[in-house]
Amino acid sequence: MHAKFFRVIHNFNAGPSILPKQVFEEASQAVLNYNDTGLSILEIGHRTPIFQAVMDEARALVKELMLLDDDHEVLFLHGGATTQFMQVPMNLLNEKETAAYSDTDIWGAKAIKEAKLFGNVDVVCSSKEGGYTFIPKDFAVPNDAKYFHITTNNTIYGTQWQKIPSVSIPIVADMSSDILSRQINFNSFDLIYAGAQKNLGAAGVNLVVVNKNILGKVKRAIPSIMDYRNHIKEGSMLNTPPVFAVFVCMLTLRWLKKMGGGAVMENLNNEKASLLYSEIDNNPLFTGTAAKEDRSKMNVCFVMKDKNLEEQFLTFTKQHNIVGIKGHRTTGGFRASLYNALPLTSVQVLVDAMRDFGK
Repeated sequence: MHAKFFRVIHNFNAGPSILPKQVFEEASQAVLNYNDTGLSILEIGHRTPIFQAVMDEARALVKELMLLDDDHEVLFLHGGATTQFMQVPMNLLNEKETAAYSDTDIWGAKAIKEAKLFGNVDVVCSSKEGGYTFIPKDFAVPNDAKYFHITTNNTIYGTQWQKIPSVSIPIVADMSSDILSRQINFNSFDLIYAGAQKNLGAAGVNLVVVNKNILGKVKRAIPSIMDYRNHIKEGSMLNTPPVFAVFVCMLTLRWLKKMGGGAVMENLNNEKASLLYSEIDNNPLFTGTAAKEDRSKMNVCFVMKDKNLEEQFLTFTKQHNIVGIKGHRTTGGFRASLYNALPLTSVQVLVDAMRDFGK
């Protein structure tokens, strides 16, 4: 048998994105034979003790890594973050009530659109007119709003809430692209949701962390599958969960714990971001697109001062096994995603390519 050699790929994709090599190895083995059961993880019944242990561990690891109190429940649900755009107001907002929303990117705008189907929406701050290149600073959140919704990190435009607003009402956060990438008081949020395919695992499952005390206050009838209370009661087993996606999340959460959790990830992510932003600021060919004080540590967006060179640079990076840096179709330019599993060495390869291209 011939040995197989694989190129080292530097994966900057925005999602689905890079995962730890250890997770791939363990997941691939489990597809063939999970824990010497002779069964694949793909064919194990979700109500068996074997998979129940997977779900229990995944939920417990989230609680441990987030340092969650007993009021916060952990759910793994179908549908990705986009489903939460409507599930949140369905569960929290009565028809004549008002929710406060921030409009700092496309995803926030989509969440606003869905919330308007269930009640009133007060857009208390927006960076839309500025091309979503900054995080609004001076705004007030009304105390009578039912909740305040933010998107903590904006993948397309490369901005991030460096400081979470302090408000007197429940705060809801879409953390899809920076979940567990930094130290944060997760108990200060009443509802958090995050698609798994960036920092948590494979596409196909959505993490929801909810303070159970904010539930059960709307008057409308909620479809059973959309009611968070039913999922809490059934331990995320109300219907067949996305078994493999939950399993990959469990493996990734194990890896995060082994690495040292949020504190270690924050230091590493700061180092990666600092290295790349420094090159963008000092290389005469490139320029950043987000306000410096609001730059994302997860999604670094930049352009070339001479846009005619951008395709040449993309070709050049492919020759260096760099993938996934082409910007979103709505913005163009480049986007390098620096999620938890991306090693510092990959960022250095990109920086070296930027320098070499200039020569």
